[in-house]
Amino acid sequence: MVTDRDEQQIRFVRLDGAVMTALLDGDLTGASAGAGAALTGFFLTDSALWLWRYRLGQMAGDPARAHWCERLAVCGPGGAVVGHGGFHGPPDDRGMVEIGYAVDPAFRRRGYARATLTELLRRAAAEPGVTTVRASIRPDNVASLATIAGFGFTEAGELWDEEDGMETLYEVPARSLGSLSAP
Repeated sequence: MVTDRDEQQIRFVRLDGAVMTALLDGDLTGASAGAGAALTGFFLTDSALWLWRYRLGQMAGDPARAHWCERLAVCGPGGAVVGHGGFHGPPDDRGMVEIGYAVDPAFRRRGYARATLTELLRRAAAEPGVTTVRASIRPDNVASLATIAGFGFTEAGELWDEEDGMETLYEVPARSLGSLSAP
């Protein structure tokens, strides 16, 4: 029997450069084959295409970034791809990583953002070089603010993002994440 909790268990599948390139070419069939999972039009939206271009540029400049970049968020026994998540790059000089994630609108309001965030935080806590995890969120993004609630994030400042405008920075020490339980 499959329960809601089983449905919300997320596993990550690496989204490599070849898959991102296929998506940029509008080749959803080829991207799905390369990813080993059925991708939807969500991965071809303007914001997704911007992200694939950006991540490919990062990986071209520093191939080690590929380990930290985007992954497909896959759930349940059927392997539905509910979104994507990852880090903006490896830890900086202070050990800080910034998380990013998005859930396909067809799967929103079912706990998948929280499940994806949980897996990202677990991954960060398991990395020896990570001391702090950051999330940057627009003040009007009520859903994202609700998603990070309860994970120990505290407000750490503001920044202007060229893509999203003014964002509030939230941080949590990675060492406090070692005992995360499933959402």
